[in-house]
Amino acid sequence: MTTTSPTPTEEAPGAGSPPPRPGGWSTLRPLVLRLHFYAGLFVAPFLLVAAVTGLLYAASFQAEKAVYAHELTVPDVGERKLPVSEQVAAARQAHPEGTVSAVRPSPEADATTRVLLSGVEGVDPDHTLAVFVDPYTAKVRGALEQYGSTGALPLRTWIDEFHRDLHLGEPGRLYSEFAASWLWVIAGGGLVLWFSRRRARRKLRGTSGRRRTLGLHGTVGAWVAAGFVFLSATGLTWSTYAGANIADLRVSLGQTTPSVSASATGGGEHAGHGAASGAGGDAGHGVGLDKVLAAARSEGLGDPVEIVPPADASSAYVVQQVQRSWPEKQDSVAVDPATGQVTDVLRFADYPVLAKLSRWGIDLHTGSLFGLPNQIALMLLAASLILLIVWGYRMWWQRGRGSAFGRPVPRGAWQQVPPALLVPLLAAVAVLGYFVPLLGIPLAPAGPCRS
Repeated sequence: MTTTSPTPTEEAPGAGSPPPRPGGWSTLRPLVLRLHFYAGLFVAPFLLVAAVTGLLYAASFQAEKAVYAHELTVPDVGERKLPVSEQVAAARQAHPEGTVSAVRPSPEADATTRVLLSGVEGVDPDHTLAVFVDPYTAKVRGALEQYGSTGALPLRTWIDEFHRDLHLGEPGRLYSEFAASWLWVIAGGGLVLWFSRRRARRKLRGTSGRRRTLGLHGTVGAWVAAGFVFLSATGLTWSTYAGANIADLRVSLGQTTPSVSASATGGGEHAGHGAASGAGGDAGHGVGLDKVLAAARSEGLGDPVEIVPPADASSAYVVQQVQRSWPEKQDSVAVDPATGQVTDVLRFADYPVLAKLSRWGIDLHTGSLFGLPNQIALMLLAASLILLIVWGYRMWWQRGRGSAFGRPVPRGAWQQVPPALLVPLLAAVAVLGYFVPLLGIPLAPAGPCRS
């Protein structure tokens, strides 16, 4: 590998460069640079896996529609859909195993109805078997394993689990939490470093070698940094450790996500057990599915909806909207199985602010909120992160000699920070590290004496 003559760089200003003016930023910049360098160096492999799997997941929504078109759609749109109870009966005749845990009536003219069965042998206990029924003929068009509230089928489920935990279960989730914990730090640090450079040194035209790589890395990073911070923040909300801290904080602030009361006698406190309580339900209990759905429609619940049978004799049916695209439909009602009367209503408009923000953030993170444009934006973010990682390692290589990687950023950055800035900075890092453990733990061994 040939080397080029040294040029002024981020790490080593040229000999003709004026000395930095004393001040807060001039003392903090070496620390930010060192943190950005080492965080990028050691966290980049985890981020690369998250970016590649995230790109695949964003693409899986459209791939799922193509791969499972036979199950998801009907061959001919009829004039009138059959009662939901008849569709469920057809599904149970074809698949008598397990119990009906939920029913998702056909939400569109050409879409099938999903009858979800739990406790089916050979199906993951956390998943259900979705039986797809033609709503016009009651013919079963297939059955597939389904996971999650978005109704992910096998392809998307496999990619989702790969992105979330590398198919390693709970221990594997640490990789994604580690990546999410550091992504915003790397993005924020890079953004600050980029805008702190003199405008003349940000130009790409006419540059070559390491300076051009740095320009590409910085320019693309500056454009997508806000997206990375968003992905990091929303990804942490359902992580193992940081996610638990966020959940505790929401509880203390009274900002948890409410659920409709599943008691057959009502109560209106929105403190019921929600959809999860229907695992042992009976789809034909009481007044039946058709009257329950009609009662929900009378409360304004439009498609798509999910009907959850009562968990036991003292529980109600729960009908909830499951649309995650904008505008979101998340209203839910409880219906007494004995009378068919609505006993409780919960509107998404009545959710606490943080509950709404959490819902929107998660759906935007997963590509559901704005459909295809949302998914394309996520794929572009993932591709940008992959490029930034490649350029980052290339810059390190270009700092080297011959075929060796380059020198690390000089040590001693902490010692340059005056106590008036260092003490509050350490306090902020300690608090942040407590709430985001996979950020704080790696920082602990790299204290001031080692920096």
